[in-house]
Amino acid sequence: MIIRPATESDRPFLRTLFLRARKLSWSWANEEHFQLEDYDSATLDEQVWVAETDGHRVGFASVWETDNFLHNLFVDPDWQGQGVGAALLKHAQTTFTGTGALKCLVQNEKALRFYQQHGWHTESRGQSPDGDYWLMHYPRR
Repeated sequence: MIIRPATESDRPFLRTLFLRARKLSWSWANEEHFQLEDYDSATLDEQVWVAETDGHRVGFASVWETDNFLHNLFVDPDWQGQGVGAALLKHAQTTFTGTGALKCLVQNEKALRFYQQHGWHTESRGQSPDGDYWLMHYPRR
C-alpha cells in the first residue's frame, strides 16, 4: 500500500468514496442531505492523502496542516478492516508538527474505538451541525 498526495484526477473517486462511506457509516444521519460536492467543501485548503493498493484507491485522509487537525479519514467500505485506516492515520500523524487533533462524532462509536486504539485520547465534548463530537488529541512524539 502506498500513501500519496491526492491529485485533481482523484477528485471524482474521492467524492464518491466520501458520499458512500458516510451513507454506510453514519446510520444516524439523514443521508438525503449528503451530496458528492460535500467532499469539496470538507477538504478545502487541506492536504489530502490517498491510500492506494495495487493501483486501486481505497481511502483518504485530509489534514488542516496549520492546526495539525485531522479533518477526514475515510476508507472504502469494501476495504475496511484491512489496515487502510491505520496506514492513513499513521501517515497523517507524521505530518503533525505538534499535538494532533480531530473531532469524532459521538455516535460514530466504531471510529472512536479506532482512534483510541491508535493512541488518541479524548479532551472534551462539543457540538456541531453534524451532532455532538469528541475532541481528541494525539501527542507529537
